[in-house]
Amino acid sequence: MPVGRSSVSAVGREFAARSLGDELRKHRLNAHMSLVEAADKIRGSSSKLSRLERGESPPKEKDVWDLVRHYRVDEAGQDEIHELLSQVLAEHKGRRRYSDLTPGFLRRLITLEAEAARITVYETHVVPGLLQTRRYSQALVALAVGEQGDQVEVDRYVRVRRDRQALLSKPERPELIAILDESVLYRPVGGFAVMCEQLKWLREIAGENMPRANVRVLRYDHENVGIAPSFPLTHLTFADGGPSELVYLEQMESADYVTTAGPVQRYRSVLDQLMDQAVSLEETLALLDERIAHYEKRLAESDAEL
Repeated sequence: MPVGRSSVSAVGREFAARSLGDELRKHRLNAHMSLVEAADKIRGSSSKLSRLERGESPPKEKDVWDLVRHYRVDEAGQDEIHELLSQVLAEHKGRRRYSDLTPGFLRRLITLEAEAARITVYETHVVPGLLQTRRYSQALVALAVGEQGDQVEVDRYVRVRRDRQALLSKPERPELIAILDESVLYRPVGGFAVMCEQLKWLREIAGENMPRANVRVLRYDHENVGIAPSFPLTHLTFADGGPSELVYLEQMESADYVTTAGPVQRYRSVLDQLMDQAVSLEETLALLDERIAHYEKRLAESDAEL
């Protein structure tokens, strides 16, 4: 199958659209709302909503999630709607469904990750997105959207991040090398319980329970401290006959894709040096165990104070 093509057939999309409409109708009735009342929530007509519920018109993602919000759909129901909506919108490019959730520069990275043979990432502040647990992602997203977002919006962003991770469970998954600055282990994103869960998951991955994944920690006091950049750095390599590699540098509201041979080689050299300076697998596991024990102790102390 050509890269970037959806694996969802036209018949499959029609079935998903009908199932999505059924789900939306069920939740509307559970919320005791009429077609007219619900249509008003998406700034449309009752006939428009009726066509959506019958699977006869293509859904707009914003409309669907506005309805979910007003229907007060629980998390399990949101997961079902997310999956059906993903299938319906899986035409042309498989990542199109992220269009209103993810900035363009990150949508491109999501597509490229799925096509890469190897992903090498150096992260300075947080656990890389491909390795985040659900609750860790929720904590980061909640901070990012601030008071302007609600729980439904937060959960939608988290599902996008979780979908990205699906590529690591595929038989043809890419090799993943993750180099974490030691400060990542000390920054209690989401609180003690969330960090315990996240670091235990990292330990599973680092402990070789995920084939083709390699996690290493870069200590504060490593040699050649000056080589470590102050920003996250991602290097992708490909084996499909196109450009063989590129570097992704993300800023607050933009990103640079570096493809020129000279700069790519320099960034690759930096990552190679960081990997050489990172501690061994055994030391990485020991550091993770140490921080897990720390957060478990803090969690127990906080529970005892309640």
